[in-house]
Amino acid sequence: MNLFINGYNIFIIVLVSFLFTLFLTPIVRWIAMRIGAMDKPNKRKVQDVPIASMGGLAIFLTFLLSYMIFAPIDTRIISVMIGAFIIILTGIIDDINPLRAREKLFGQLISALVVTIYGGVAIEHIQVFGHIISFGIFSYPITIFFIVAIMNAIDLADGLDGLAAGTTTIYFVTTAIIGYFMSDLAGLNVILCLILAGSCLGFLMYNFAPASIYMGDTGSLFLGYMISIIALVGFKSTTITSLIIPIVMLFVPIIDTLLAMERRLLKGQSVGDADREHLHHQLLKKTKSVTKTVLIMYVINGLFSIVSVLYVLGNKKLSIILYCILLALFIILIFTTDVLFEHKKKDKDEN
Repeated sequence: MNLFINGYNIFIIVLVSFLFTLFLTPIVRWIAMRIGAMDKPNKRKVQDVPIASMGGLAIFLTFLLSYMIFAPIDTRIISVMIGAFIIILTGIIDDINPLRAREKLFGQLISALVVTIYGGVAIEHIQVFGHIISFGIFSYPITIFFIVAIMNAIDLADGLDGLAAGTTTIYFVTTAIIGYFMSDLAGLNVILCLILAGSCLGFLMYNFAPASIYMGDTGSLFLGYMISIIALVGFKSTTITSLIIPIVMLFVPIIDTLLAMERRLLKGQSVGDADREHLHHQLLKKTKSVTKTVLIMYVINGLFSIVSVLYVLGNKKLSIILYCILLALFIILIFTTDVLFEHKKKDKDEN
């Protein structure tokens, strides 16, 4: 079994990235405390004391260092790096002095525009069951929407200690496994997944409950950005599988984002308004434990990822059946919470 990529053992790539983040995170935490990048308690937060934010900067710096060591030269990465710098800057500013939703969206759109227009990373066509569907003039808008949507899904998932870091680690590990067995081990996206998996694992050492530092928007937006880029680069070609599978692996945060939008619109609020009614918050009410809640979310995301590996590499019919079973169980879970109907409950209580 070949465990080498670009001349490096895949476990060494993960380990070095892990150690980089392990070393850099305390430094970033010290900087965050000095410049005022602190996540302060309020009615939407679960912590009782201010906690350093901006931890995503450690993940980003590790990504840069590890990429320079392990990854091959690729012209596409220039635009990816420029977009990443823009989104990191947006996140840092927001972690120091919270931006309005539209201001944060502006930074997301600029980073997406750079990587699509300048970098040429766009969904121009897609292969569905042997048929080619071309998007023509809609390729750029569709790509930009995809990038921004994934960034916001990961951003909204960052609500409990270790939740976003663990969820994205599951994604990166799963995607790397799929790439390995699809004989795409030399692909850029697999190297990026290994680097980012190691980075997130290193950060989890400080971010898992009780967290001493949060990744902040600096981290959640960057990780969402990288997930979307990896999905767009795909494996060898843009097929329905290369785009749908990443979405399925992120099924929980994506659905949670859609439910959040539904709640806020029904209450007459902006979709950018924050609340404490996400699925993880609802589960927290039941478990009374951040650790238990986060582990439950890990299991749910892990099950969708395992079935995704089976779909790509094994029995597709069985995988579809398992997807349906997981979907049914997830829907049942949703209906055991107030994630859909909290606004009606509050309106009734007020009356």
